[in-house]
Amino acid sequence: MTNLFIIKPRRYPFAYSALLGAALAALLSDGAFADRPDRGNHFGEARAWMRSHHSGSGRPTPFSDEQTLGAALYSDKTLSLNRNQSCASCHSLQVAHDQVTKANLPAPGFVDPVNVETGFPVSKGSVSGKFGGLNAPSAGYAAFSPAFHWDSVEGLFVGGQFWNGRASSLKDQAGGPFLNPAEMAMPSKLAVVNRLKENATYRESFSSLYGFNLSSATDAASVSAVYDAMTKAIASFEKTRQFNKFNSKFDFYLAGVIDLSAKEKAGLNLFTGKAQCALCHISDPGVAPDGTPLPPLFTDFTYDNIGVPRNTRIPGNPAPDAGLGGRADVAAIAPDTELGKHKVMSLRNIAVTPPYAHNGVFATLEQVTHFYNTRDTLGSVSSDQALGFGVTGWPAPEVPETVNVDELGNLGLSADEESAVVAFLKTLTDDYPNWGNDPLVPKGTPSPFANTSFPPFP
Repeated sequence: MTNLFIIKPRRYPFAYSALLGAALAALLSDGAFADRPDRGNHFGEARAWMRSHHSGSGRPTPFSDEQTLGAALYSDKTLSLNRNQSCASCHSLQVAHDQVTKANLPAPGFVDPVNVETGFPVSKGSVSGKFGGLNAPSAGYAAFSPAFHWDSVEGLFVGGQFWNGRASSLKDQAGGPFLNPAEMAMPSKLAVVNRLKENATYRESFSSLYGFNLSSATDAASVSAVYDAMTKAIASFEKTRQFNKFNSKFDFYLAGVIDLSAKEKAGLNLFTGKAQCALCHISDPGVAPDGTPLPPLFTDFTYDNIGVPRNTRIPGNPAPDAGLGGRADVAAIAPDTELGKHKVMSLRNIAVTPPYAHNGVFATLEQVTHFYNTRDTLGSVSSDQALGFGVTGWPAPEVPETVNVDELGNLGLSADEESAVVAFLKTLTDDYPNWGNDPLVPKGTPSPFANTSFPPFP
C-alpha cells in the first residue's frame, strides 16, 4: 500500500509531520509507505515533485455499467416519498447561480443549489415543511475519505461520511437519505425497492449486474440485498472523475502549466503559514497507488470544533448539533472530548458552496475567513441575526467546552491578507479550462492528473 495523505493532528504538535500510515494500513492493507515531500514550509519542493510526475495527455475513462446505473439512481426523484427529491437535489451535478449577480457559478459544487443561491442553511425534504438539520456537505472528493476509525497513533477520530462520520463509506452514506424522514422520507427499504421495480431499465440493470430479479424481491433478505446493491451503484458513481476532477487552477499550477497571480501566491503562502489553514486542510500532495503524485485534498479528514456560533435561521431553531460527540458509540468511549466537533471537509470548490460551516451560519467565503481570523478578538454580539454579526463581534460558540483555541481565532491577519487567502481559495474551483479564459489552458483541456490512479476507496 502507498501513503495517500499527510495528517497533522491538532492538539498534538509533537506529531507535526506524522503520516496517516497506521490508520490507512489498518483500513486497506499492510505495507510500506513511500517517501514524499514534507508539508508546510516545503511547498515549493512538493510542487516540483508534482511537476516532474504529471501527465497532461490523459482523458477520463468512460463510466462502467455500474457507474451508469449509479448516475441514474443519483438523479432519480421517484425514489423519494413524494417523487420530488433525489441525491442530486442536495448534491447537485449542475452549476448553481451566484446569489447576488444571478450569473452561473464557475463549476458544480455538489451541494444544494437552493442554499447557494439563497443562503438558506439547510435543505428541504420530500415532505413539505420538513428540513434537514445541517448544511448539506459537498459530495465532491468525498470518496477519498477513509473509513471512520480511531487512530490510536495520533489519538483522534478520522474519516467517515456525514458531518459526524456516522457512515463509514460512501456506500453506507448513500443508503441514509432515502429512509430519513427529513430528507427523501421513504418508509422502508421495501418501499424503495418497489419504486425500483417500476423502472424497466432498473429491472434489466439489476439483473445483468447483480443477478437480481427485482420483481421477486419481496422478503427481507432479498430486499436488503437489492437495497445494498443500489447504494453500491450510487457510491460507484460518486467515485468517478465527475466528482473528483482535479482540474482547478491550483491543479494546473501544481503541474507547472500556469502560474498563480501575485495575490493568489500571497494567499497560498498565508494558507500554509501565518493563517494556519494547512494544519487541517492539508495542501501537500499525497502518493497515488502507482507512485505518481496525488493532488492535495485540502483536508485531513479529522474532526474539530472551531467555535461556530449557533444558526438561529434553521427552521425550528433546533438545539445545536453535538457532532461527533453526539454519536452514542463515540460518546461511550469519549463522553466529553468530542462534543461539538464536526468533520474537516475538503476545501476544493469552497468558493462555489456557500453558506459555510456545518450549520450554514456564514454567508460568504469572506465572512468565514474573517471568523477564523478574528473569532477571539472582534468582540461579541448576541446572535447571528444581530446587526453587528461579523462586523463588531461574533456570538458565543455552540459548544464552548471543546473549542480549538490554538490554531484560529486570533491570527492577526490584515484585511489585505484575508483577501489574499480568499483569492487563493478561489483557485480550488473545478473546471478551470471552462472558466479561466486562460490561453495556456483552453476549453477542453483535461486535468493534468487525468492519468493519476485513485486509491482503493472504502
